[in-house]
Amino acid sequence: MKKVSVSGSLRENVGKKDAKAMRRQGLVPCVLYGGEKQIAFSLPELAFKDIIYTPDSCIVNLDIDSKKYSVVLQDAQFHPLNDKVIHCDFLQVFDEKPVKIDLPIELKGNSPGVIKGGKLIIKLRKLRVKGLMDALPARITIDISKLEITDSVKVGDLDVKEIEFLNPHNAVVVIVKSARAAMMAPVDAEEDEEGEAGEGAEGTEGTEGAAEGGESKEEKSE
Repeated sequence: MKKVSVSGSLRENVGKKDAKAMRRQGLVPCVLYGGEKQIAFSLPELAFKDIIYTPDSCIVNLDIDSKKYSVVLQDAQFHPLNDKVIHCDFLQVFDEKPVKIDLPIELKGNSPGVIKGGKLIIKLRKLRVKGLMDALPARITIDISKLEITDSVKVGDLDVKEIEFLNPHNAVVVIVKSARAAMMAPVDAEEDEEGEAGEGAEGTEGTEGAAEGGESKEEKSE
């Protein structure tokens, strides 16, 4: 899995006023969970370029005042008007303990059904998985080179060594529909239509459970 290194600073004060002041300075309030105690810290906005604004999930090598942690992004909250990151929660992970994380899908090959005029519908852009850090790939690759019209790939069809898929086994990841059926189908917020495997494999921004405009756990308690 892709690894990203960032440096943060411990927060001396925790609260709404302090958080607002930090944001004005281009800093994002964050909390680290999963260790012996919660750690409140801040990261520069630019640090999220390779963490949130990327299609790949990643392990973050986090340095907080010279102490190093391996972490994954647990939750990201955004400003409702300008979409800037306003708060993030990170989870500390350990080599010997499995981690749960969302991995983006990557499509490989050309679907015969699409070549014949069908529409490739991507139902799930990311899959929830569980595994040891060293076993986690950057993406889940799905071969669509045998998909005819009406064929689909479900979570239960996927087999990746040392990884457990946490989505329902009968959940459809991708499906090829006839052009007529695709046009008549109701619009689904999770669906996207693409004609080639190279498109649509780029996942949406962010990682696990990003909530727009909500208050952080820390701020709710204030």
